[in-house]
Amino acid sequence: MQADPPAAAGPVLSLDGIVKTFPGVRALDGVRLQLHAGQVTALIGENGAGKSTIVKLLTGIYQPDEGQIRVDGRPVTFPTAQAAGRAGVTAIHQETVLFDELTVAENIFIGHAPRTRLGLIDRRAMRDRAGDILRSIGADLDPAARLRDLGIASRHLVAIARALSIDARVVIMDEPTAALSHKEIAELYDLVETLKAQGKAILFISHKFDEIFRIADRWTVFRDGQFVGEGMMADVTEAELVNLMVGRSVDQIFPKRPARIGAPLLTVAGYCHPTEFEDITFTLHAGEILGFYGLVGAGRSEVMQSLFGITQPSKGACRIEGQVRVVRTTAQAVEAGIVYVPEDRGRQGAVKGLPIFQNVTLPSLARTSRAGFLRLAEEFALARDYTQRLDLRAASLDQDIALLSGGNQQKVVIAKWLATKPRVIILDEPTKGIDIGSKAAVHDFMSELAAEGLAVIMVSSEIPEVLGMSDRVFVMREGRLAAEFTGTAMTPENLVRAAVGLDRQREGEAA
Repeated sequence: MQADPPAAAGPVLSLDGIVKTFPGVRALDGVRLQLHAGQVTALIGENGAGKSTIVKLLTGIYQPDEGQIRVDGRPVTFPTAQAAGRAGVTAIHQETVLFDELTVAENIFIGHAPRTRLGLIDRRAMRDRAGDILRSIGADLDPAARLRDLGIASRHLVAIARALSIDARVVIMDEPTAALSHKEIAELYDLVETLKAQGKAILFISHKFDEIFRIADRWTVFRDGQFVGEGMMADVTEAELVNLMVGRSVDQIFPKRPARIGAPLLTVAGYCHPTEFEDITFTLHAGEILGFYGLVGAGRSEVMQSLFGITQPSKGACRIEGQVRVVRTTAQAVEAGIVYVPEDRGRQGAVKGLPIFQNVTLPSLARTSRAGFLRLAEEFALARDYTQRLDLRAASLDQDIALLSGGNQQKVVIAKWLATKPRVIILDEPTKGIDIGSKAAVHDFMSELAAEGLAVIMVSSEIPEVLGMSDRVFVMREGRLAAEFTGTAMTPENLVRAAVGLDRQREGEAA
């Protein structure tokens, strides 16, 4: 199954031995990929597998550290997005920036509009070419119409036409159906067939297995930044692809201690949001680590942000130890004993420019002040207590948090919220982007918190982390709780199947 695909015409675009490294992270480790004319290749992998990095390499945003990109067998480089476009590579992203006050034609050709001999924009030629592109994809749109007057589906067609306006040979579709209705998805499938008939080589990235099997001719699987396998869709099963995606085991970086589960501490019933999630109902016990797994866009972070008062639910109830608590602001959440450590610690968790000790004490100023005056010694004492428990590595507590490593910044953010003495702590991607040593320290401290009777919610896209640290796991899909797993049913295959919609089982049943 992992052998080379059957013999065919050479690939339009190929990557071989591609390596891309960021500080502390090897995002791509010698991967390969081939795209063929008139065929759709599905790039499959978990969050963090390297799919987004590949898209950025192919569109000139990143350049590889090692390896080679070839077009028609000839080595090429894409130092800029413009260079990728000139080579015929274009991308249709999940969220493409369009401009409401411009016309359809202006949006399609923004940045590369046709010009007259005097160097002015040739508006007639722009409208004519826009019309040709729109007709080629079956879009009945007026090139002179203002974008603000179009619906979501029509805007998506404009984004596609914009991507095709460079006369592309390679079209990258990155989660293109995420915001589309069933009717619009069917129309996108028709468009893909049209592009295939035109000889385009298409890279299709999706977490939805029904889409992959409906639309793709070939598959390539990445795992942890490495090439795992490739082949023809006709020769592979859903179960085989799932196994390739998650083929790894939990190791020693997950020092989970035996849990002593206590009484229910947090009860969420019927939580809904108009656009992000619906009917979220679960119970969290003292001493428990409850994992939330799901793919990008599943709604996990949005639920947690609502519990912390960042956004407000449209309906639903939240109870702490049986008492209804109204949480409309973050201050009310902290007062209720709920704290949230965000995924984006750089923008949402830490205040760069302030020293470590002030970052730690920001939510606890009432404890470190008297008569409206801050007491520096008490701030230092509070910060020292919690940063020592997390084994923070820093020159001093006066050090600017911006100078710390990612792992140490994460420890400061966790320390900040622990200093408020919460009863429920929500950790959103707690070890994202940090090294193995720091991961082990954070995991060890999570176990310590649970052992002390705190209730912990851990949102994570890393299956080994979810399985290694959780007492129970909820899987979210498209804003809903898709499955709950406990005990021996907590397997990588079950989590992935539920996340991609292959399994509708609940309550810990094995797939």
